[in-house]
Amino acid sequence: MSGAWALLLGALVQTVLPPVRSLDKGSISEMMMERQVAVRDAGEWASLWRQHAPNRPQPSVDFSREMVVGVYLGTRPTPGFAVEVTGYREAADGAVVLYREASPSRDLIVAQVLTSPYHLVAIPKRTGMIAFEKLKP
Repeated sequence: MSGAWALLLGALVQTVLPPVRSLDKGSISEMMMERQVAVRDAGEWASLWRQHAPNRPQPSVDFSREMVVGVYLGTRPTPGFAVEVTGYREAADGAVVLYREASPSRDLIVAQVLTSPYHLVAIPKRTGMIAFEKLKP
């Protein structure tokens, strides 16, 4: 029975926690490079937001309790690409942010319009390293 409890405890430790709240998600960002971000203070947040969406109001974040994590896919040649931060899990030295990418079907006819998909979320503040893990579609 102790082996079963150990397996259960191991599964609980690996539990994926959902993002606390989505801050901004879409297909058009001024951030043209592929990038994963972890922001822990208001100064970094203001700087990132100026690069990402300088003409829109910046969402508020309580950096005493939260931090911002996000994924930018960079420039893509057509609509239909997307990214979603699906959650995170605790790690021994910080957290692992989980995300999923989507792309248009190869046989789909799409406009030739540049897009730059992204998703930014707030999670509980963490110390240590923030890693990112791409999930299979």
